[in-house]
Amino acid sequence: METPNLPAIRALRPAWNKGRIVGQKRPLKPKHVWAIRVRLELAENHRDLALFNMAIDSKLRGCDLVKMKVVDVMASGQIKERASVLQSKTQKSVRFEISEGTRLSVEKWMEDELMVGSEYLWPGRFHERLHISTRQYARIFRDWVTSIGLEASAYGTHSMRRTKVTQIYKKTGNLRAVQLLLGHTKMDSTVRYLGVELEDALAIAEAIEI
Repeated sequence: METPNLPAIRALRPAWNKGRIVGQKRPLKPKHVWAIRVRLELAENHRDLALFNMAIDSKLRGCDLVKMKVVDVMASGQIKERASVLQSKTQKSVRFEISEGTRLSVEKWMEDELMVGSEYLWPGRFHERLHISTRQYARIFRDWVTSIGLEASAYGTHSMRRTKVTQIYKKTGNLRAVQLLLGHTKMDSTVRYLGVELEDALAIAEAIEI
């Protein structure tokens, strides 16, 4: 008597996002930015302070930020006021400003002995790694947010990309400017990225009393 073939039984695996907060990560608020800056300055952590400031100014994705080279931000021995970086996702250049505070922090970091002869702005600590990895950047970012009491699961390295443009939109309402600064090819992407439709709708609703 033949034994019927029974369906294979597979062990149930927990969902990859179980216990995690998924979706868009929150941008940092100005008070968070200043709190992290003060902590890094007091600790005299020149690398992290320069990385933090550049992440906010450049509004780059983590994969592009970690690959930044010295020549991207320096010319004739001075830090540029504006820089341009080729985005790996779109293969298009995006320009950004380098504020005075960021220039000062990068200059200080450039004086560090670890930067001697380095091609990359954020060199790796191992010879086989030319620059820090995106995973290492994520760990560094996690340390920043937890140091000021924020819930790490609610924030990510993309929070740095959203931080400045969120404030720009709140103060100016200029979506086109935000689109250019982020290097988006379509305005729809910028609208979804900022969640401005929902935010604007809520603001309108709050202003109406019945």
